[in-house]
Amino acid sequence: MPVRIYKPARNAMQSGKGKSDYWVLEHVAEVPRGRDPLMGWTSSADTRQQVKLRFDSKEEAIAYAEREGLAYHLMPEMPKGKPIKKSYSDNFKWGRSDNWTH
Repeated sequence: MPVRIYKPARNAMQSGKGKSDYWVLEHVAEVPRGRDPLMGWTSSADTRQQVKLRFDSKEEAIAYAEREGLAYHLMPEMPKGKPIKKSYSDNFKWGRSDNWTH
């Protein structure tokens, strides 16, 4: 069963860098999820889809996959953008190119 190794992207709703400093190893679904006819819930018989392992580095994740005999696909790391330094007071600065409105 193949696994995917990737570094998760930052949450777009937060300005912090939490949960983006590690690498994740997760199993790729072999069988698509099905719908339960009685309740209508989505389900799968493959429980490995629920497992996500965290590693501090890419090399640790690759070493684990090779040690366990798992075929892995390494996703490229997303480039990091430069943080733009902003100040709240710049919204009210004299001589702005745009007027500040609510």
